[in-house]
Amino acid sequence: MNSSISIIFLICLVASSTGLPIKGCKSQPTSGKNVGKEDNTKTEEPLDVFSKILKVNEGMDKSAQPIVYGDVVKRMGRYATNRNSSWPKSADGTVQVPYTLSPGYGIAYQNLFMTAMQEFESLTCVRFINRTVEVNYLNIISSDGCSSYVGQNGGAQPVRLLAPACMSRGIIQHELNHALGFQHENSRSDRGSYITINYKNVKRGMENNFDIQDGTTLGLPYDYTSVMHYDKVAFAINPNLPTISTIPNPNVQVGQRDGLSVLDVAKINKFYNCDVSSRLFNTESERFSSENYPNNYPDNMNFTFLIRTPDGQVSLTFDDFSLQNSPECLSDYVRIFDGPSRRSPLLLNNTCDSTPIPTVIGSTNQMLMEFVSDGSVSSRGFSASYNTVPCGGTFFVATNNITSPGYSSGSYLPNLNCYFTVHAPIGYKISLTGTFDIESSIHCYADSLLVYGSGEEGESPTSTFCGRGLISMTSTGNKILLNFQTDGIYQRKGFRLTYTIFKEEI
Repeated sequence: MNSSISIIFLICLVASSTGLPIKGCKSQPTSGKNVGKEDNTKTEEPLDVFSKILKVNEGMDKSAQPIVYGDVVKRMGRYATNRNSSWPKSADGTVQVPYTLSPGYGIAYQNLFMTAMQEFESLTCVRFINRTVEVNYLNIISSDGCSSYVGQNGGAQPVRLLAPACMSRGIIQHELNHALGFQHENSRSDRGSYITINYKNVKRGMENNFDIQDGTTLGLPYDYTSVMHYDKVAFAINPNLPTISTIPNPNVQVGQRDGLSVLDVAKINKFYNCDVSSRLFNTESERFSSENYPNNYPDNMNFTFLIRTPDGQVSLTFDDFSLQNSPECLSDYVRIFDGPSRRSPLLLNNTCDSTPIPTVIGSTNQMLMEFVSDGSVSSRGFSASYNTVPCGGTFFVATNNITSPGYSSGSYLPNLNCYFTVHAPIGYKISLTGTFDIESSIHCYADSLLVYGSGEEGESPTSTFCGRGLISMTSTGNKILLNFQTDGIYQRKGFRLTYTIFKEEI
Protein backbone atom coordinates (compact mmCIF):
# COMPACT_ATOMS: atom_id res chain seq x y z
CA MET A 1 0.00 0.00 0.00
CA ASN A 2 1.29 3.50 -0.83
CA SER A 3 2.61 5.21 2.35
CA SER A 4 0.63 8.41 1.79
CA ILE A 5 -2.54 6.38 1.35
CA SER A 6 -1.71 4.46 4.55
CA ILE A 7 -1.38 7.73 6.52
CA ILE A 8 -4.71 9.02 5.18
CA PHE A 9 -6.31 5.68 6.04
CA LEU A 10 -5.01 5.84 9.63
CA ILE A 11 -6.17 9.44 10.04
CA CYS A 12 -9.65 8.53 8.78
CA LEU A 13 -9.71 5.47 11.04
CA VAL A 14 -9.00 7.71 14.05
CA ALA A 15 -11.65 10.16 12.86
CA SER A 16 -14.17 7.33 12.58
CA SER A 17 -13.45 6.02 16.08
CA THR A 18 -13.55 9.46 17.73
CA GLY A 19 -16.39 10.96 15.74
CA LEU A 20 -14.22 13.96 14.69
CA PRO A 21 -15.11 15.38 11.26
CA ILE A 22 -11.91 15.30 9.16
CA LYS A 23 -11.98 16.82 5.69
CA GLY A 24 -11.42 14.18 3.01
CA CYS A 25 -12.62 11.31 5.18
CA LYS A 26 -15.93 9.66 4.45
CA SER A 27 -18.31 10.00 7.39
CA GLN A 28 -18.92 6.71 9.18
CA PRO A 29 -21.71 5.92 11.64
CA THR A 30 -20.48 5.52 15.20
CA SER A 31 -21.93 3.85 18.24
CA GLY A 32 -25.09 5.57 19.41
CA LYS A 33 -25.91 7.02 16.00
CA ASN A 34 -28.86 6.17 13.78
CA VAL A 35 -27.12 3.42 11.83
CA GLY A 36 -29.20 2.50 8.81
CA LYS A 37 -32.10 4.63 10.00
CA GLU A 38 -34.22 6.11 7.23
CA ASP A 39 -34.86 9.86 7.06
CA ASN A 40 -38.39 10.23 8.40
CA THR A 41 -38.61 13.99 8.04
CA LYS A 42 -40.52 13.59 4.78
CA THR A 43 -44.12 12.45 4.81
CA GLU A 44 -43.42 9.91 2.05
CA GLU A 45 -40.61 8.84 -0.26
CA PRO A 46 -39.92 11.24 -3.16
CA LEU A 47 -42.02 9.44 -5.77
CA ASP A 48 -45.42 10.69 -6.93
CA VAL A 49 -48.48 8.62 -6.15
CA PHE A 50 -49.32 7.25 -9.58
CA SER A 51 -45.78 6.33 -10.67
CA LYS A 52 -45.38 4.40 -7.43
CA ILE A 53 -48.72 2.64 -8.01
CA LEU A 54 -47.62 1.61 -11.51
CA LYS A 55 -44.33 0.32 -10.16
CA VAL A 56 -46.10 -1.79 -7.53
CA ASN A 57 -48.65 -3.10 -10.02
CA GLU A 58 -46.10 -4.19 -12.62
CA GLY A 59 -45.95 -7.73 -11.25
CA MET A 60 -49.68 -8.18 -10.65
CA ASP A 61 -51.59 -11.18 -11.98
CA LYS A 62 -54.10 -9.21 -14.05
CA SER A 63 -55.92 -12.34 -15.19
CA ALA A 64 -57.38 -12.76 -11.70
CA GLN A 65 -58.74 -9.19 -11.66
CA PRO A 66 -58.89 -7.17 -14.89
CA ILE A 67 -57.15 -3.82 -14.30
CA VAL A 68 -57.53 -0.75 -16.51
CA TYR A 69 -55.93 2.71 -16.31
CA GLY A 70 -53.15 1.41 -14.12
CA ASP A 71 -55.07 0.70 -10.93
CA VAL A 72 -58.82 0.60 -11.62
CA VAL A 73 -60.62 -2.73 -11.26
CA LYS A 74 -62.71 -3.18 -14.40
CA ARG A 75 -66.41 -3.22 -13.78
CA MET A 76 -68.32 -5.87 -15.69
CA GLY A 77 -70.77 -4.20 -18.07
CA ARG A 78 -71.27 -0.43 -17.91
CA TYR A 79 -68.20 1.46 -16.78
CA ALA A 80 -68.55 5.13 -15.94
CA THR A 81 -68.32 7.59 -13.11
CA ASN A 82 -71.70 9.07 -12.34
CA ARG A 83 -73.98 9.62 -9.38
CA ASN A 84 -75.38 6.10 -9.70
CA SER A 85 -72.01 4.84 -8.45
CA SER A 86 -71.91 7.20 -5.48
CA TRP A 87 -72.42 6.16 -1.88
CA PRO A 88 -75.78 7.12 -0.33
CA LYS A 89 -76.17 10.13 1.91
CA SER A 90 -77.43 9.67 5.47
CA ALA A 91 -80.15 11.70 7.15
CA ASP A 92 -77.53 13.68 9.07
CA GLY A 93 -75.96 14.90 5.81
CA THR A 94 -72.90 12.64 5.96
CA VAL A 95 -71.86 10.01 3.42
CA GLN A 96 -71.06 6.90 5.44
CA VAL A 97 -68.75 4.41 3.76
CA PRO A 98 -68.44 1.19 5.78
CA TYR A 99 -65.17 -0.68 5.55
CA THR A 100 -63.26 -3.63 6.95
CA LEU A 101 -59.50 -3.65 7.33
CA SER A 102 -57.50 -6.83 6.88
CA PRO A 103 -56.09 -8.05 10.22
CA GLY A 104 -52.76 -8.50 8.44
CA TYR A 105 -52.05 -4.78 8.70
CA GLY A 106 -49.92 -3.98 11.74
CA ILE A 107 -50.56 -1.15 14.20
CA ALA A 108 -48.41 1.34 12.28
CA TYR A 109 -50.34 0.70 9.05
CA GLN A 110 -53.69 0.81 10.85
CA ASN A 111 -52.73 4.24 12.18
CA LEU A 112 -51.76 5.32 8.66
CA PHE A 113 -55.20 4.31 7.38
CA MET A 114 -56.85 6.26 10.20
CA THR A 115 -54.82 9.36 9.39
CA ALA A 116 -55.64 9.13 5.67
CA MET A 117 -59.36 8.59 6.33
CA GLN A 118 -59.58 11.33 8.94
CA GLU A 119 -58.58 13.94 6.37
CA PHE A 120 -61.76 13.10 4.45
CA GLU A 121 -63.74 13.42 7.68
CA SER A 122 -62.27 16.81 8.57
CA LEU A 123 -62.67 18.38 5.11
CA THR A 124 -65.76 16.73 3.59
CA CYS A 125 -68.99 15.03 4.61
CA VAL A 126 -67.50 11.57 3.88
CA ARG A 127 -67.15 9.29 6.90
CA PHE A 128 -65.31 5.99 6.67
CA ILE A 129 -66.91 3.85 9.39
CA ASN A 130 -66.17 0.37 10.66
CA ARG A 131 -68.54 -2.09 9.04
CA THR A 132 -71.04 -3.89 11.27
CA VAL A 133 -73.92 -5.43 9.29
CA GLU A 134 -73.86 -3.28 6.15
CA VAL A 135 -74.24 -5.23 2.91
CA ASN A 136 -72.22 -2.79 0.78
CA TYR A 137 -68.78 -1.98 2.13
CA LEU A 138 -65.10 -1.63 1.26
CA ASN A 139 -63.04 -4.72 1.99
CA ILE A 140 -59.51 -3.32 2.32
CA ILE A 141 -56.98 -6.11 1.90
CA SER A 142 -53.21 -6.44 1.57
CA SER A 143 -52.83 -8.28 -1.73
CA ASP A 144 -52.19 -7.88 -5.46
CA GLY A 145 -50.83 -4.34 -5.64
CA CYS A 146 -52.81 -1.11 -5.33
CA SER A 147 -56.26 -1.03 -6.96
CA SER A 148 -59.93 -0.22 -6.51
CA TYR A 149 -63.26 -0.06 -8.28
CA VAL A 150 -64.59 3.36 -9.20
CA GLY A 151 -67.61 4.20 -7.05
CA GLN A 152 -69.84 1.81 -5.15
CA ASN A 153 -69.80 -1.62 -6.77
CA GLY A 154 -71.96 -3.49 -4.24
CA GLY A 155 -71.29 -6.19 -1.69
CA ALA A 156 -67.85 -6.70 -0.20
CA GLN A 157 -66.01 -4.39 -2.56
CA PRO A 158 -62.25 -5.04 -2.59
CA VAL A 159 -59.75 -2.21 -2.23
CA ARG A 160 -56.34 -3.79 -2.62
CA LEU A 161 -53.50 -2.03 -0.85
CA LEU A 162 -50.49 -4.30 -0.57
CA ALA A 163 -48.31 -3.76 2.50
CA PRO A 164 -45.74 -2.33 2.61
CA ALA A 165 -45.60 -1.34 -1.07
CA CYS A 166 -48.86 0.66 -1.12
CA MET A 167 -48.52 2.04 2.40
CA SER A 168 -48.42 5.80 1.97
CA ARG A 169 -51.10 8.35 2.70
CA GLY A 170 -51.17 9.53 -0.92
CA ILE A 171 -51.73 6.03 -2.36
CA ILE A 172 -54.38 5.18 0.23
CA GLN A 173 -56.28 8.39 -0.51
CA HIS A 174 -55.90 7.81 -4.26
CA GLU A 175 -57.59 4.40 -4.06
CA LEU A 176 -60.24 5.62 -1.60
CA ASN A 177 -61.03 8.47 -3.98
CA HIS A 178 -61.58 5.90 -6.74
CA ALA A 179 -63.93 4.04 -4.40
CA LEU A 180 -65.85 7.28 -3.80
CA GLY A 181 -66.50 7.57 -7.54
CA PHE A 182 -63.60 9.54 -9.03
CA GLN A 183 -61.63 8.74 -12.15
CA HIS A 184 -58.11 9.94 -12.88
CA GLU A 185 -57.96 13.70 -13.34
CA ASN A 186 -56.24 13.42 -16.73
CA SER A 187 -59.22 11.50 -18.15
CA ARG A 188 -61.54 14.54 -17.90
CA SER A 189 -63.49 15.46 -21.00
CA ASP A 190 -61.95 18.96 -21.06
CA ARG A 191 -58.34 17.83 -20.71
CA GLY A 192 -57.46 18.99 -24.24
CA SER A 193 -57.29 22.54 -22.95
CA TYR A 194 -54.75 21.59 -20.27
CA ILE A 195 -52.66 18.61 -21.41
CA THR A 196 -51.51 16.87 -24.58
CA ILE A 197 -51.02 13.10 -24.75
CA ASN A 198 -47.85 12.20 -26.65
CA TYR A 199 -49.01 8.83 -27.99
CA LYS A 200 -45.73 8.27 -29.88
CA ASN A 201 -44.04 7.72 -26.52
CA VAL A 202 -46.80 5.50 -25.05
CA LYS A 203 -46.00 1.79 -24.84
CA ARG A 204 -47.75 -0.28 -27.48
CA GLY A 205 -51.01 -1.70 -26.15
CA MET A 206 -51.16 0.88 -23.35
CA GLU A 207 -52.81 3.67 -25.36
CA ASN A 208 -56.26 2.99 -23.87
CA ASN A 209 -54.93 4.05 -20.46
CA PHE A 210 -55.29 7.61 -21.76
CA ASP A 211 -58.93 7.27 -22.84
CA ILE A 212 -61.29 10.08 -21.87
CA GLN A 213 -63.86 8.79 -19.38
CA ASP A 214 -67.55 9.56 -19.13
CA GLY A 215 -68.34 11.80 -16.21
CA THR A 216 -68.54 15.43 -15.24
CA THR A 217 -66.02 18.14 -14.50
CA LEU A 218 -68.36 19.35 -11.73
CA GLY A 219 -67.74 22.86 -13.00
CA LEU A 220 -64.42 22.98 -11.15
CA PRO A 221 -60.99 23.81 -12.62
CA TYR A 222 -58.61 21.22 -13.96
CA ASP A 223 -56.18 20.19 -11.23
CA TYR A 224 -52.57 19.42 -12.21
CA THR A 225 -51.79 18.71 -8.54
CA SER A 226 -54.65 16.27 -7.92
CA VAL A 227 -53.77 13.08 -6.09
CA MET A 228 -55.70 11.45 -8.97
CA HIS A 229 -53.42 12.74 -11.77
CA TYR A 230 -51.03 10.57 -13.78
CA ASP A 231 -47.36 11.54 -13.69
CA LYS A 232 -45.75 13.00 -16.81
CA VAL A 233 -44.07 9.76 -17.90
CA ALA A 234 -46.89 7.32 -17.19
CA PHE A 235 -46.70 4.29 -19.55
CA ALA A 236 -43.73 5.84 -21.37
CA ILE A 237 -41.49 4.01 -23.85
CA ASN A 238 -38.68 6.45 -23.11
CA PRO A 239 -38.90 7.53 -19.44
CA ASN A 240 -36.82 10.60 -20.26
CA LEU A 241 -39.61 11.93 -22.47
CA PRO A 242 -43.14 12.81 -21.32
CA THR A 243 -46.33 11.05 -22.28
CA ILE A 244 -48.22 14.02 -20.84
CA SER A 245 -47.31 17.61 -21.76
CA THR A 246 -48.97 20.52 -19.97
CA ILE A 247 -50.52 23.42 -21.89
CA PRO A 248 -49.42 26.14 -22.41
CA ASN A 249 -46.44 25.86 -20.04
CA PRO A 250 -44.70 22.48 -20.48
CA ASN A 251 -42.86 22.92 -17.16
CA VAL A 252 -45.94 22.69 -14.93
CA GLN A 253 -45.61 19.84 -12.43
CA VAL A 254 -48.36 17.22 -12.49
CA GLY A 255 -49.28 14.76 -9.76
CA GLN A 256 -47.83 14.71 -6.26
CA ARG A 257 -47.17 12.36 -3.36
CA ASP A 258 -48.73 13.92 -0.27
CA GLY A 259 -52.46 13.26 -0.62
CA LEU A 260 -55.69 15.12 -1.35
CA SER A 261 -55.28 18.47 -3.05
CA VAL A 262 -57.41 21.55 -2.41
CA LEU A 263 -59.44 20.86 -5.56
CA ASP A 264 -59.75 17.13 -4.71
CA VAL A 265 -61.54 18.24 -1.54
CA ALA A 266 -63.73 20.70 -3.46
CA LYS A 267 -64.74 17.98 -5.93
CA ILE A 268 -65.75 15.54 -3.19
CA ASN A 269 -67.84 18.22 -1.50
CA LYS A 270 -69.57 19.18 -4.75
CA PHE A 271 -70.10 15.61 -5.96
CA TYR A 272 -71.77 14.64 -2.68
CA ASN A 273 -73.43 18.04 -2.00
CA CYS A 274 -71.61 18.33 1.33
CA ASP A 275 -72.68 21.16 3.60
CA VAL A 276 -69.28 21.76 5.20
CA SER A 277 -66.99 24.73 5.69
CA SER A 278 -63.36 23.71 5.47
CA ARG A 279 -60.03 24.68 4.02
CA LEU A 280 -56.92 22.63 3.33
CA PHE A 281 -53.43 24.12 3.48
CA ASN A 282 -50.79 21.88 1.88
CA THR A 283 -47.84 24.21 1.38
CA GLU A 284 -44.77 24.79 3.56
CA SER A 285 -46.09 28.09 4.92
CA GLU A 286 -49.04 30.43 4.47
CA ARG A 287 -50.98 33.24 6.11
CA PHE A 288 -54.73 33.01 6.69
CA SER A 289 -57.50 34.66 8.68
CA SER A 290 -61.11 34.25 9.74
CA GLU A 291 -63.84 35.22 7.31
CA ASN A 292 -64.32 39.00 6.88
CA TYR A 293 -61.21 39.78 8.97
CA PRO A 294 -60.56 42.48 10.23
CA ASN A 295 -64.31 43.06 10.14
CA ASN A 296 -66.50 40.87 12.34
CA TYR A 297 -66.82 37.20 11.44
CA PRO A 298 -70.29 35.73 10.60
CA ASP A 299 -72.58 34.11 13.14
CA ASN A 300 -73.27 30.37 13.30
CA MET A 301 -69.99 29.20 11.81
CA ASN A 302 -68.27 25.85 12.18
CA PHE A 303 -65.13 26.10 10.09
CA THR A 304 -62.18 23.70 10.01
CA PHE A 305 -58.67 24.51 8.80
CA LEU A 306 -56.49 21.48 8.12
CA ILE A 307 -52.78 22.22 7.81
CA ARG A 308 -50.72 19.48 6.14
CA THR A 309 -47.19 20.54 5.33
CA PRO A 310 -44.90 18.50 3.03
CA ASP A 311 -42.55 17.74 5.94
CA GLY A 312 -41.48 18.91 9.40
CA GLN A 313 -43.79 19.79 12.28
CA VAL A 314 -46.47 22.46 12.00
CA SER A 315 -45.80 25.69 13.89
CA LEU A 316 -48.86 27.96 14.12
CA THR A 317 -48.64 31.61 15.20
CA PHE A 318 -51.50 34.06 15.80
CA ASP A 319 -50.73 37.68 14.92
CA ASP A 320 -54.13 38.90 16.11
CA PHE A 321 -56.90 37.17 18.06
CA SER A 322 -60.25 38.58 19.19
CA LEU A 323 -63.36 36.43 19.72
CA GLN A 324 -66.54 36.95 21.72
CA ASN A 325 -65.93 36.33 25.41
CA SER A 326 -68.19 33.84 27.18
CA PRO A 327 -68.03 31.56 30.26
CA GLU A 328 -65.67 28.66 29.48
CA CYS A 329 -65.57 29.96 25.88
CA LEU A 330 -68.68 27.97 24.95
CA SER A 331 -70.10 30.55 22.50
CA ASP A 332 -67.33 31.46 20.06
CA TYR A 333 -64.02 29.61 20.27
CA VAL A 334 -60.96 28.18 18.58
CA ARG A 335 -59.68 24.66 19.25
CA ILE A 336 -56.48 23.13 17.92
CA PHE A 337 -55.78 19.41 17.49
CA ASP A 338 -52.44 17.64 17.12
CA GLY A 339 -53.35 15.75 13.96
CA PRO A 340 -55.84 15.64 11.08
CA SER A 341 -59.14 15.29 12.96
CA ARG A 342 -61.14 16.17 16.07
CA ARG A 343 -60.20 12.74 17.39
CA SER A 344 -56.53 13.73 17.47
CA PRO A 345 -55.01 14.83 20.80
CA LEU A 346 -56.12 18.29 21.87
CA LEU A 347 -53.37 20.90 21.78
CA LEU A 348 -55.48 23.92 22.72
CA ASN A 349 -58.98 23.68 24.21
CA ASN A 350 -61.76 26.25 23.76
CA THR A 351 -60.09 29.67 23.61
CA CYS A 352 -61.85 33.02 23.16
CA ASP A 353 -61.80 36.73 24.11
CA SER A 354 -58.49 38.48 23.32
CA THR A 355 -56.41 35.80 25.01
CA PRO A 356 -52.81 35.89 23.76
CA ILE A 357 -52.11 32.52 22.15
CA PRO A 358 -48.47 31.40 22.13
CA THR A 359 -46.96 29.75 19.09
CA VAL A 360 -48.40 26.24 18.90
CA ILE A 361 -46.10 23.47 17.63
CA GLY A 362 -47.61 20.11 16.73
CA SER A 363 -45.87 16.77 16.87
CA THR A 364 -46.35 15.98 13.14
CA ASN A 365 -46.89 17.71 9.80
CA GLN A 366 -50.68 17.83 10.36
CA MET A 367 -52.71 20.16 12.55
CA LEU A 368 -56.46 20.79 12.64
CA MET A 369 -57.96 24.08 13.82
CA GLU A 370 -61.68 24.42 14.50
CA PHE A 371 -63.37 27.85 14.59
CA VAL A 372 -66.93 27.99 15.95
CA SER A 373 -69.27 30.96 16.42
CA ASP A 374 -72.82 31.11 17.80
CA GLY A 375 -75.75 33.25 16.66
CA SER A 376 -75.22 36.38 18.74
CA VAL A 377 -72.19 38.56 19.42
CA SER A 378 -69.16 38.42 17.13
CA SER A 379 -65.77 40.10 16.94
CA ARG A 380 -63.02 40.71 14.39
CA GLY A 381 -61.65 37.14 14.55
CA PHE A 382 -58.05 36.21 13.96
CA SER A 383 -55.06 36.50 11.68
CA ALA A 384 -52.54 33.65 11.72
CA SER A 385 -49.66 32.08 9.84
CA TYR A 386 -47.95 28.71 9.87
CA ASN A 387 -44.59 27.30 8.87
CA THR A 388 -42.59 24.22 9.76
CA VAL A 389 -39.97 23.39 12.36
CA PRO A 390 -37.86 20.21 12.53
CA CYS A 391 -38.79 19.45 16.15
CA GLY A 392 -40.38 20.80 19.33
CA GLY A 393 -43.86 21.02 20.81
CA THR A 394 -46.43 23.04 22.74
CA PHE A 395 -48.34 21.53 25.66
CA PHE A 396 -51.45 22.71 27.50
CA VAL A 397 -52.95 19.51 28.98
CA ALA A 398 -52.56 18.74 32.71
CA THR A 399 -49.78 16.17 32.35
CA ASN A 400 -47.78 14.65 29.52
CA ASN A 401 -44.45 13.19 28.50
CA ILE A 402 -41.83 15.09 26.50
CA THR A 403 -39.08 13.18 24.70
CA SER A 404 -36.20 14.26 22.51
CA PRO A 405 -36.56 13.53 18.76
CA GLY A 406 -35.48 9.96 18.02
CA TYR A 407 -35.64 8.88 21.68
CA SER A 408 -37.60 5.71 20.93
CA SER A 409 -35.16 4.67 18.19
CA GLY A 410 -32.10 4.95 20.41
CA SER A 411 -30.53 8.35 19.75
CA TYR A 412 -31.38 11.93 18.90
CA LEU A 413 -30.45 13.58 15.62
CA PRO A 414 -27.56 15.97 14.92
CA ASN A 415 -27.88 19.73 14.44
CA LEU A 416 -31.15 20.22 16.31
CA ASN A 417 -32.52 23.37 17.89
CA CYS A 418 -35.86 22.35 19.43
CA TYR A 419 -38.24 24.32 21.64
CA PHE A 420 -40.79 22.67 23.94
CA THR A 421 -43.16 24.92 25.89
CA VAL A 422 -45.60 23.96 28.64
CA HIS A 423 -48.39 26.42 29.48
CA ALA A 424 -50.46 26.30 32.68
CA PRO A 425 -53.39 28.53 33.70
CA ILE A 426 -52.60 31.62 35.75
CA GLY A 427 -52.12 30.64 39.39
CA TYR A 428 -50.70 27.23 38.50
CA LYS A 429 -47.13 25.93 38.29
CA ILE A 430 -45.42 23.06 36.50
CA SER A 431 -43.32 20.27 37.95
CA LEU A 432 -40.79 18.60 35.67
CA THR A 433 -39.13 15.24 36.33
CA GLY A 434 -37.25 12.68 34.24
CA THR A 435 -33.94 11.38 32.98
CA PHE A 436 -31.43 12.53 30.39
CA ASP A 437 -28.52 10.99 28.49
CA ILE A 438 -26.89 13.77 26.47
CA GLU A 439 -23.36 14.09 25.12
CA SER A 440 -21.13 15.33 27.92
CA SER A 441 -18.84 18.32 27.39
CA ILE A 442 -17.28 21.19 29.36
CA HIS A 443 -19.98 23.75 30.14
CA CYS A 444 -22.30 21.64 27.93
CA TYR A 445 -20.97 23.49 24.87
CA ALA A 446 -21.71 20.54 22.50
CA ASP A 447 -25.21 19.11 23.11
CA SER A 448 -27.39 20.51 25.87
CA LEU A 449 -30.87 20.82 27.32
CA LEU A 450 -31.59 24.33 28.59
CA VAL A 451 -34.55 24.72 30.95
CA TYR A 452 -36.10 28.16 31.52
CA GLY A 453 -38.17 27.93 34.69
CA SER A 454 -39.80 31.28 33.92
CA GLY A 455 -40.79 30.16 30.44
CA GLU A 456 -38.97 33.13 28.89
CA GLU A 457 -35.96 32.50 26.66
CA GLY A 458 -34.72 36.08 27.06
CA GLU A 459 -33.73 35.34 30.66
CA SER A 460 -30.84 33.14 31.75
CA PRO A 461 -31.70 29.43 31.79
CA THR A 462 -32.58 28.05 35.22
CA SER A 463 -30.59 24.89 34.50
CA THR A 464 -28.43 23.45 31.74
CA PHE A 465 -28.11 19.67 31.42
CA CYS A 466 -25.71 17.35 29.60
CA GLY A 467 -24.13 14.00 30.43
CA ARG A 468 -26.38 11.60 32.33
CA GLY A 469 -28.65 12.25 35.27
CA LEU A 470 -32.07 13.08 36.70
CA ILE A 471 -34.20 16.21 36.46
CA SER A 472 -36.55 17.35 39.20
CA MET A 473 -37.60 20.98 39.24
CA THR A 474 -40.57 23.36 39.37
CA SER A 475 -41.37 26.38 37.23
CA THR A 476 -41.28 29.85 38.76
CA GLY A 477 -44.51 30.83 37.02
CA ASN A 478 -47.17 29.30 34.82
CA LYS A 479 -44.82 28.49 31.91
CA ILE A 480 -41.71 26.43 31.38
CA LEU A 481 -39.50 26.36 28.28
CA LEU A 482 -37.08 23.65 27.15
CA ASN A 483 -34.46 24.29 24.45
CA PHE A 484 -32.65 21.19 23.16
CA GLN A 485 -29.52 21.90 21.10
CA THR A 486 -27.25 19.37 19.39
CA ASP A 487 -24.16 19.65 17.22
CA GLY A 488 -23.09 17.45 14.32
CA ILE A 489 -20.69 15.06 16.03
CA TYR A 490 -21.87 12.73 18.82
CA GLN A 491 -25.46 11.78 19.63
CA ARG A 492 -26.73 9.82 22.60
CA LYS A 493 -30.19 8.66 23.69
CA GLY A 494 -31.63 12.03 24.70
CA PHE A 495 -34.21 12.76 27.37
CA ARG A 496 -37.59 11.60 28.61
CA LEU A 497 -39.42 13.99 30.92
CA THR A 498 -42.84 14.14 32.53
CA TYR A 499 -44.51 17.41 33.45
CA THR A 500 -47.50 17.94 35.72
CA ILE A 501 -49.51 21.13 36.15
CA PHE A 502 -50.58 21.81 39.73
CA LYS A 503 -52.34 24.55 41.69
CA GLU A 504 -49.93 26.95 43.30
CA GLU A 505 -50.27 27.04 47.09
CA ILE A 506 -50.99 30.50 48.49
